[in-house]
Amino acid sequence: MSHSYPRQIYKISPAPAWFDAERTGFFGGSADDLRDGFIHFSTAEQAPGTAAKFFAGQSDLVIAAIETGALGDALKWEVSRGGMLFPHLYAPLPMTAVLWTKLLPIGGDGAHVFPREMV
Repeated sequence: MSHSYPRQIYKISPAPAWFDAERTGFFGGSADDLRDGFIHFSTAEQAPGTAAKFFAGQSDLVIAAIETGALGDALKWEVSRGGMLFPHLYAPLPMTAVLWTKLLPIGGDGAHVFPREMV
């Protein structure tokens, strides 16, 4: 049985770390990514839960859309939170795979406000 995986996945990151990665051409991962041995991503459906669980109250964030086809065999879909399959990248993320980056502000209700471009 084969899965149909989305063509875009998303990375939430503190803005300063992301902007450093844009300057160097690759994102090596956050402290959590480095600890776990892979870069954590979310699908459009998973991103709000990821933001609420790991980035609650953080305002200096960006969200980036990543083209899954550009990541090759280093991208694995693995069971994680709630038994769902999450995308994990076992390599540095090349900035050439990034489709767009947007700020991820906090709304009046305290939840992050996601861009309309997410598919």
